[in-house]
Amino acid sequence: MAEKKICVVYILECSDGTYYTGYTNDLEKRLERHNKGLASKYTRARLPVKILWSKECKNQKFAMRTELRIKGLTRKQKESLISGGRLDNVLARARKS
Repeated sequence: MAEKKICVVYILECSDGTYYTGYTNDLEKRLERHNKGLASKYTRARLPVKILWSKECKNQKFAMRTELRIKGLTRKQKESLISGGRLDNVLARARKS
């Protein structure tokens, strides 16, 4: 039986203070690729980057959906998430606003 791959959704802070959201099944390797300029055109021009927040997801489909929902948040809402807010609560408040 094949082992399920855990996916991780993450938020990076770029050198210019902006945030980048993505997902991967190997966060350490992905961060390394970002900082080598190989992972994203957006982060390539804003190196170095550092991880501010990450959350494991049960599968890739859920990680992709979560990434898109986080990308739709305002900076203030992302900061709430980064500072320890629960993902489900932050997303629920975002839907109400």
